[in-house]
Amino acid sequence: MGINAPLHRKLRMGLVGGGSGSFIGRVHSIAACLDNRAVVVAGALSSDPHRSKASAPDYDIDESRAYGSFEAMLDAESKLPDGERIDFVSIATPNHMHFDVARAAVEAGFNVVCDKPMTFDLAQAESLLKTVEGTDVVFAVTHNYTGYPLVRQAREMILGGELGEINAIRSQYIQGWLRSPLDSDNQKQASWRTDPNKSGAAGTFGDIATHAYNLGRYMTGVLPAEVSCSLKTFVEGRRLDDYGTAVIRYDNGGLGTVTASQISHGRENDLEIEIDGTKGSLRWRQETPNELIFRQNGKPHQLYTRDPKAPFMNASGASACRLPSGHPEAFFEAFANVYTSAFDDMTRRAAGDSVERRTTVYPNVYDGVEGMYFIQQCVESSDQGGRWLSLKHDAARV
Repeated sequence: MGINAPLHRKLRMGLVGGGSGSFIGRVHSIAACLDNRAVVVAGALSSDPHRSKASAPDYDIDESRAYGSFEAMLDAESKLPDGERIDFVSIATPNHMHFDVARAAVEAGFNVVCDKPMTFDLAQAESLLKTVEGTDVVFAVTHNYTGYPLVRQAREMILGGELGEINAIRSQYIQGWLRSPLDSDNQKQASWRTDPNKSGAAGTFGDIATHAYNLGRYMTGVLPAEVSCSLKTFVEGRRLDDYGTAVIRYDNGGLGTVTASQISHGRENDLEIEIDGTKGSLRWRQETPNELIFRQNGKPHQLYTRDPKAPFMNASGASACRLPSGHPEAFFEAFANVYTSAFDDMTRRAAGDSVERRTTVYPNVYDGVEGMYFIQQCVESSDQGGRWLSLKHDAARV
């Protein structure tokens, strides 16, 4: 599950966001600490200083390192000796806060693990990229579905040519929790996700379509060329999209679709991807994450199950497993795999070694920029009646 040398200690985590009532803040802390390679030691857990400090006991953060703002945390931690200060900052705030926290953390020399989407808009993402490139910090973005063992298994199969040339990528993320107007009732998670001042230009497409799009890019490596998108708001009074479909043309001539919904009755977190190649096709679904279906014409369908000791598992898939076959591994473990891959690079950086920036097994700052470009171009395309727009951003070009 990665390396611990040369630090021979746990990495120290400073959490921004995650105050009482937060879902994603708790996920970040559990995932980061799952493999006993990190510990939460500091936090600025809310934009409300009183609430921030009151939430500290939830994470066993000592009162002396429970800060009223992220600025106070970064300033105080920077002044601590090397053996005491935090090693990295995890950002688990609403979207509109990501940029300021991430930029300040990078400028202070701290590694960063940022929730997605990386920033509020593309301009912020491009600015943040320049800041990161001017340092040696490790920067990870928690597109956490890339951490599932069979996603990594499929990625290595595809990049190794087992599917042949990729012709089609169909991905979707279907939920139903915003079918009723929860945002009008001031439900916390719904309110900020449907507020353009906090979420950004897109609602559902910024929240979950980015996962579906990123998964296709991560698993195949195929570069996008153009997108045509149609977004829709079905719940009356809602200010951002709650349903949409994008069609993507890829550089290699392939086609893709990304569909996202948060208004489909009875659907929970149904992220699914199908990939067609000239030699075979595969299918993976997040709600049954320990199964991967591989198909070839004229042959029986193959069902890969998550089994780290099986000869059919490749190195990427097996190394992402923690448990023997038959014991379900899922959301927290996948999230933790993003962290532990980033920890490997943080440890290398601490040892004075150079760290690869673009071709990391975890989603990085370049993926974050590409995700923001995807959101921007989808919204713009939809506003123009589905006009085809470029998806060729420099961040995606290796």
